[in-house]
Amino acid sequence: MATRSRIGLMLEDGTIKHSYCHFDGYPHGVGHTLLEHYSDIEKVKELLSFGDMSFLAPKVTPDGIHNFNTYEQDVTVFYGRDRGEEGIDAQVTSIDEFHTNSNSSFTEFLYLFTGGNWWVYDNLEKNGWELVKKLLPDFDLTPEDLSCSISL
Repeated sequence: MATRSRIGLMLEDGTIKHSYCHFDGYPHGVGHTLLEHYSDIEKVKELLSFGDMSFLAPKVTPDGIHNFNTYEQDVTVFYGRDRGEEGIDAQVTSIDEFHTNSNSSFTEFLYLFTGGNWWVYDNLEKNGWELVKKLLPDFDLTPEDLSCSISL
């Protein structure tokens, strides 16, 4: 069963560029992969440039043959590039629309990269934004992480 998520980047004007991810949306899935492999703004931009995805993996660019039916291990599968679907580009919306969008697609988790950090919002619990690192025991927290907050 899918655990849906949306992955977003806060842009300079306060809007959010975001894409849908169908599988493994929990913090120990998508959240862990984002922290390990997409904690650089350029990598986040590259990831979002391909639009909606079936699942997130450590790499965006394959080394060889890669499509929805024959995908390369550790490479993200995108609906457009790898399945030939249309109308799946990343969206740019306000933070309120980011939340509304997630409700309409039954998205369980929202991820947002801003200020050099990954944040997660549990759309079922609705307890507010939390630093992803705080939810994953295999990441060391610095004093800065512990005092970090998000302003939207």
